[in-house]
Amino acid sequence: MKIVNLKVNGVGKAFIAKPETTLLLALREQLGLTGAKRGCAQGACGSCTVLLDGEPVVSCLVPAVTVDGSDVATVEGLADGDKLSHVQQAFLDGFATQCGFCTPGMIMSAEALLDRNPNPTRDEVAEAISGNVCRCTGYEPIISAVLDAAERARL
Repeated sequence: MKIVNLKVNGVGKAFIAKPETTLLLALREQLGLTGAKRGCAQGACGSCTVLLDGEPVVSCLVPAVTVDGSDVATVEGLADGDKLSHVQQAFLDGFATQCGFCTPGMIMSAEALLDRNPNPTRDEVAEAISGNVCRCTGYEPIISAVLDAAERARL
């Protein structure tokens, strides 16, 4: 067992992790952040995507003991009070969600893309979310929402 110290959504957090504890499990069960979802538990669906030191990762594959001292961003940390992030608002306005299971991971992948490329092309958005599976909405509304969020951020 190891004490893991992180900054999660800008706030210092600590928890005890066994070697087999994943970052996803720690976020959900020890820190109460349930936005990231457990889908495939194999890193293939992207529903557990969070940002680890600014980069999107599938948290179901990241051993929690390896991220001591890191910064983690989850979907819960994006809104500023009642004001959603540009990506969250664009998903809402563009009906880019249906069941919502993939949405947190999609949003975090989109946030990472827009952080490094504020003016992406449709192909760049498609590539950025290619590790995230949506079985309900299809990808067009999601891609359109990300492009809309990029436009909103530029205004």
